[in-house]
Amino acid sequence: MKLTHKDKDFLELLKAYLIKKELEIELKDDGLKRLVLRKNYGDKVERAFQMTRQGVRWRFHRLFNEIYVNAYLTVYWIESNFGTELRGKALEIAREKIELRKQAQKGGNPNVSRRERGGLGR
Repeated sequence: MKLTHKDKDFLELLKAYLIKKELEIELKDDGLKRLVLRKNYGDKVERAFQMTRQGVRWRFHRLFNEIYVNAYLTVYWIESNFGTELRGKALEIAREKIELRKQAQKGGNPNVSRRERGGLGR
């Protein structure tokens, strides 16, 4: 599942609140472990996130308990079946994709397209 622009904006704002210690993330265990958002996030947070408290809780749950945890479940399953030898290669690919996205956001074109690797072949 890919993150949306709204997800990215939410995460950036959430990070600022976590740094300021106005919110915190805790592990809750009431028979089923999950990450929860803690501290008082009333009207001020509703205005900052431009959504209801329930909306903040829903987006937090989706991002941290569904997308984030499921990413680790996927990695765990693959590495349980194929070992950890592919991890470095997967991280290299991820770093490359991140760099390409950064270049695209800046409006610059990467020097070499994905299909035309030139002397960068692996």
